[in-house]
Amino acid sequence: MRLFTFCLVFLFSSFSLAVPNIIPQPPVLAASSYILIDANSGEVLVENNADEILPPASLTKMMTSFIVTEELDYGNIKEDDLTRISVKAWKAEGSRMFIREGTYVSVIDLLRGVIIQSGNDASIALAEHISGTEEAFVDVMNQYAASLGMVNTRFENATGLPAKGHASTARDMANLAKHIISDHKNYYPIYKEKDFTYNNIPQQNRNRLLFWDPRVDGLKTGHTEEAGFCLVSSATEGDMRLISVVMGASSDRARARESQKLLTYGFRYYESHKLYEAQETLQTHRVWLGQEDEIALGVKDSAFITIPRGQKGNLDVKYSINDVIKAPITKGLDYGRMTVSLGDKVLMDKPMIALNDVEEAGFFSRILDYIKLFFYSLFS
Repeated sequence: MRLFTFCLVFLFSSFSLAVPNIIPQPPVLAASSYILIDANSGEVLVENNADEILPPASLTKMMTSFIVTEELDYGNIKEDDLTRISVKAWKAEGSRMFIREGTYVSVIDLLRGVIIQSGNDASIALAEHISGTEEAFVDVMNQYAASLGMVNTRFENATGLPAKGHASTARDMANLAKHIISDHKNYYPIYKEKDFTYNNIPQQNRNRLLFWDPRVDGLKTGHTEEAGFCLVSSATEGDMRLISVVMGASSDRARARESQKLLTYGFRYYESHKLYEAQETLQTHRVWLGQEDEIALGVKDSAFITIPRGQKGNLDVKYSINDVIKAPITKGLDYGRMTVSLGDKVLMDKPMIALNDVEEAGFFSRILDYIKLFFYSLFS
């Protein structure tokens, strides 16, 4: 099939000069594995051993809290639902929010206990509330991990306590963080709360970056002797949101310091842009044999890119649209592609979809269009 090719150079500044693309090497961190991504575009800005399979420690609780917020948003549970605390939850080892066996605690208090205090007791209590047993909840965790594309993750408990086979990667944790931020926006602000008091026991959030850097608004710390010190953090500057994951640092302070290095590097040398809105008309094209003469084309989802600072005016956008588009047309079907490039690098390649249906024209209109199409094909 022949294609029309439309080219458009983004001239955001009419007389701007090209800015040299000079970016230093990313920082080398004192950690086993790390990654830095743009939360909107998904672009990886820095990575090292990002697919190394490691124990995630309490980063596990990100999946626990994600499932809880899923259940809340679906209406399967409510914030003020009371959870009876079992002996198993009460006796949980490690970090705790100090709930007592036989008492009843609301779901929202337990959720804060998981996110802010990293409570193993709260994690088990919520797992039992949702699935009956922690073991059944773990099966749900692994199903969610698979559905989110966390291909190197396997959960064996809801807490992150050491267990054979319980493992994940920096890349998978960054992916999970991205979904926590975007899928449940009503509950994400809990991740930036600096303290929480339950049972008259005040405890601070273990994420030092919340106290060091006003741009940071989440997410989760983790630590065991096997895993070392881990931190998934996210921060915003203007319209740009970054997610960093650091696993296997040597101390609480080190995981925060190394994470801050990644975030600072990303904000300093890169910028994020929303090029198009979902379902925005980017091109119109002739329709043959239809009740309408034109079809609107665009992209299914909002289009974000991450580029080196100062390079926005050098973006090159190309639309390749099918030469002949015939009715009937169904909304959502592909009729071409859009690519966005910076120099020799293709930053985005998305299908161009029909934004509306076009019904087939009547018999005589179709006959007329067939005649026109014959001569169009003959001379084009």
